[in-house]
Order: sequence, then structure tokens, then C-alpha cells
Amino acid sequence: MSSLYTRSKEYTRSRKAQSDSPPSSPSPIAKTLKHERLSRLEAATNPTSSESYSDRASSRSSTYSRRENRLAALSSRAEEESNRDYKRLYESALSENQKLKSKLQEAQLELADIKSKLEKATQVRPKREKRALERKLSEMEEEMKILTELKSDNQRLKDENGALIRVISKLSK
Repeated sequence: MSSLYTRSKEYTRSRKAQSDSPPSSPSPIAKTLKHERLSRLEAATNPTSSESYSDRASSRSSTYSRRENRLAALSSRAEEESNRDYKRLYESALSENQKLKSKLQEAQLELADIKSKLEKATQVRPKREKRALERKLSEMEEEMKILTELKSDNQRLKDENGALIRVISKLSK
């Protein structure tokens, strides 16, 4: 019988430890399964029994359908658990994304504030530099005026010196 129906590796069985289950009487399903196992055992050991081949076949098919139902229940339980895990992961990722978005928004506001402060600082600096340059320019213009006056005074003195040298040279002759 076991060679006809192979066990899939996807469905693993998990057994409860004896300490996990409460000490109680067997359930009606367990009693029925035990009864069916005993009747099959008797039929196998006593070939002259009145159970026909069709009865044994229907018994086997019901056993296999129960087994399929158990496996389907296990797979649906595993699927539900994995769906719950994905849901938890999605929710945690979503909350983390919201936190990151708020941090990003705060950082963008801070960046905009810093940019505005930087623009103000660069606008103030050229004004100060412009005033300083204007002061230096006005000082240089005054120095130029003074230099041109000195140059003209120097030229006048050269001319006077030249005239004096001529007078002295005439007198000395």
C-alpha cells in the first residue's frame, strides 16, 4: 500500500510531545481510526472473513481521502502562517518607510533653511566688500590727488631750480 502513495517531502509531520496534550480520553475520531485499523488487521490476518474486496477498497479510499484532508489542512495552516509572516513583514517595512519619509522631509526642510541662511550671508558679504572697496578707492583717489599736486609742485621746483642755476651760472661768470 505504501508504494502506491508516496509521501511528499513538502509536508512534514509535526508531533506533539506527550506533555503538550492534555491527559484526556481519546477523541471519537481517534477511536474510529483505531477501530478501522483493527478491522483491517483482522481482515489481513483472516482471509476467510466476510469482508469483500470492494469493502476493503472503499475502506482504503476513505483512509486515503482522510490522509489527503489532513495534508491539505497542514498545507493551508502553513500557508496561513506564511501569509501572516508576510503581512507582518509588510507592515514593519511600511512603518519603517513612513519613519524614513518623515526624516527625509525634516532633512529637506533643514537643507532649505541652511541654503537660505547661506544666501543671506553671501549677500551681506558682497555689500561689506563693496563698501570696503569703495573706501579704498576713495582713499586711493585722494592719494592720487595728493600725488598729482606733489608732482606739479616737484615740476615747479625743478623749473625754479633750473632758473636759479642759470642765474648763478651767469653771476659766476
